[in-house]
Parts: sequence; structure tokens; C-alpha cells
Amino acid sequence: MRYTSSPRGRRCLIGFMLTWLAASANAAPAADDGDPFGDSQQLTPTGLVDAVLARNPGIKALEAAAQAAEFRIAPAGALDDPSLSYNAAPETAGGPRGLQQRFELSQPLPWPGKLALREEAARQRAAAATEDIDELRLRVAAAAKSLSAEWAYVHRALAINREHQVLLQELRRVAETRYAAGRAGQQDALQAEVARARLVAVAITLERRRREVQARINALLNRPAQSHVPPPADLSEPKPLPPLSALQQNAAHDHPGLARVRVRIAEAQAQQELAEKDFYPDFRVMAGYNSLWDNPDKRWTVGVGINLPLDFGNKRSGTLDAARAELMRSRWQLTDREAQLLGELEAARAGVEEAASVIAIYRTRLLPLSEDNLAAARADYRAGAGAFLNVIDAEREQLRTEDELARARADYLRRLAELERWVGTPLLDTASFTPPEAKP
Repeated sequence: MRYTSSPRGRRCLIGFMLTWLAASANAAPAADDGDPFGDSQQLTPTGLVDAVLARNPGIKALEAAAQAAEFRIAPAGALDDPSLSYNAAPETAGGPRGLQQRFELSQPLPWPGKLALREEAARQRAAAATEDIDELRLRVAAAAKSLSAEWAYVHRALAINREHQVLLQELRRVAETRYAAGRAGQQDALQAEVARARLVAVAITLERRRREVQARINALLNRPAQSHVPPPADLSEPKPLPPLSALQQNAAHDHPGLARVRVRIAEAQAQQELAEKDFYPDFRVMAGYNSLWDNPDKRWTVGVGINLPLDFGNKRSGTLDAARAELMRSRWQLTDREAQLLGELEAARAGVEEAASVIAIYRTRLLPLSEDNLAAARADYRAGAGAFLNVIDAEREQLRTEDELARARADYLRRLAELERWVGTPLLDTASFTPPEAKP
């Protein structure tokens, strides 16, 4: 290509470059996945789960593997390629009859049912790959909700820390005022400052923890570690759980971990039946043309052949025994996996109930008592009837109570996420939970 140096040519070139740059600028956002949280101003557990499931590279890898397994179904049930052979007699070239040649086309045909069994085994492998995706989605969703709970706890703990720093500043001012009036010693103000300094140290640890959680959230989202994560929304309140029997029935019926083992059993059954059919012969049909024959009636040929399925070295018996053992192994795996799943489900449900009970105790008893205790200690100190150390102790107790309540609320969501992982379905809306046999 030759570029012109004329003014018109330069204008065309500049116009082309500007057009290309504008198109590149407009296309740049499309190449970026953008903010996974969109216009959301707060991080919710369900919002984080949706974003993670859409962007997690592990899920993308399993989706590609499942797609590859789907593509292998059709080839597994297809006939083997036909064979074409050609022979010639070079010495006959230039002779009166021309070059003498021989062609033969053959097609192998397996015993009836073998192709269907091969396709069925491939189909079950593809189904197992799909169940792998679903099980990974459960694990990733549980991890995302646990991180969401920790994100909410860290922010709440930092807020509580700031509130109590303000409270201790106020207590110090009160102590300094009383000290200036000769009604208290200097030690009271120092005690308040020591307590506040401890809170500053705790805030540094909490900030480090906040950055750790932010990095782990971004790792699930396949983003840089320091990418912005919205502040958390309020955590959901504890709700009554469905009956244990309904949870167990849903897990036994729909959990992808059990479904994967069931499709492995179906694949093993197909492999066993295929090994049984291997004792029967396969066929080969042939058609050919041989110009070497002097008699034209003998030149065209058709034929059929079979292999002799002899069991030399127990090669077929061993394959069948191995297939039976694999089938038995898969069945025992299903029994073992189901027992483990139901045991983990019960343990997770007990953890959720414990967290809900702890939250109720803190809200109805411990938190009001700690607030009343702090208010009484402050009132006694101002009235000169109590020691300042009592105020500091009451403040620490309220701080610990508020922090433990925040921890319990986060633990509730984390344990609920773990329960959902074993049940195989979300439980945030327990009113809409329906056991499998009652579903329409």
C-alpha cells in the first residue's frame, strides 16, 4: 500500500485515525466487565453471590469442561470410520488390459446395542460434569455469603469501636472537669485515655481484617485485591427453619453431590453392559473391485466378516469384572456420601439454631443489661457515689456485648450459608421452601 503525501491524503489519514480512536474509546468499556455490583450502594449477600457466580473463573472452567463433555456424546455413539484399500500390479502397466488394480471398501459394525451404550456412558459423564458445576456453585455461594457476613461484622465492629472512642473521650472530659474541681483524682482521666488507646489498637487490627476480607471478596470476583467493595447492608434477621425432615428430603432428592454419584452409577451400569456385549462378535461389511480376474463376473465382490471374541488372558472377563467392581464402588459411594451429607446437614442446622438463640439472648437480656449497667455507673460517678473504674468496666462490658452480638449475627448468616450448601437450595425465604414431593 502506498501512502500519499497530498493535503487531501493527509486529511483522509487524520480522519481515519480520529474515527479509529473514537471507536476504540467507545468500545473500551465493552471489553471491561465493569463493576460487578452495578449501581448498588450496599453489598448484600445475594448480590455478592450473583456477582461471584457470574465471574468466578473456577465455575467458568467447569462450564467449559461440561460443554466439552456434551460435545463428546455424539462421537461416542457414531460408527467407526470406513476403510478404503487400493492395490495395483505395476508390471501390468502398459499391457493390453492396462494397469490391473484392486479396490476394497469396508465398514465395521459393532454388535447391536454397543453404540447406544457408548453414547449413554458419554451422556452420563456429561451429566456428572454438569453436577460438578452445580456443586461448585453451592460451595462458592456459601463462601460468598460467609465473606459477606464477615464484611458486615468488620464494618459493624469498626462502627462500635468509633462510638466507644467517642464515649471514652466524653468520660475523660467529665473526669478532667471533676479533677479540676477537686472532686476526683487525675487517675480517672488517665484510665479513660488508656481505655481509648486500647480501642485505637483494636481499630488497627479491625482495619487490617477489613482489607483481608476485601481482598478475598475480590479474589472470588476475579478482580484486583484492592478493588472497591460497597459497604454492607444490614444482615437479615433470624427466621424459623423448615423441619429437619424437609431439609433432609430436599438434600437427598436434589443435592448435586448425590446427583453426581447417581449419574456415575448410571455410567458404570452402561460400562458393565458394554463389557458384557464385548463377548459377542463385531461385524465388518466389505465391497470391492478386482481387475486382476480374467472373468469380469468375478471382479466385483461383496462380503462380511466378524472378529472372534476369544477370551485370551481373561482380557474380556477381566474387563467385565472391573466394570462390575466400578459399579459396586459407585453404589457404596452413594451410600457413604448420603450418610455424610445428612450428618453435615444436621450439624449445620444445629449451628444455625444456636446462633439464632444466642442473638435472641444478647438482644433481649445481655445488651439491655449492659446499657443499664453503664448508665448506672455513669450516674453514680457523676453523683460522687461510684468509682471511675466502675464506669470503665461497664463501658468495656457494653463494648464486648455489642461486639459479640455483631459476631453472633455474622455467625448466623455464615452458618445459614453452610446449611444451604448441604441442603442444596437457598433458605433465606424459608416460607417458600417446599420439599421435593410437594413441588408441582
